[in-house]
Amino acid sequence: MISIERFAKTPKAWDALARPGQIGRQAHSLLLMANGRRSERELSMLLGGDVSELAHGLQQQGYLQPIPLVMYSDVDPTLNS
Repeated sequence: MISIERFAKTPKAWDALARPGQIGRQAHSLLLMANGRRSERELSMLLGGDVSELAHGLQQQGYLQPIPLVMYSDVDPTLNS
């Protein structure tokens, strides 16, 4: 099992998007792109740099919430043939 962390906006983030000057340009861009489907890596690629620190800071401030994506392999190790 592999877990990939994704981020989604909270109601606080939606409010902040209406006032971009409140959180700064970089944070505003990250909030715009965080849709619960994009991984931290994808967000970094889209925004042209590592967003880990910023994303986790926004999470601590209540702007982002983590959405875990769990992927299972095709082979179930608990099954015996």
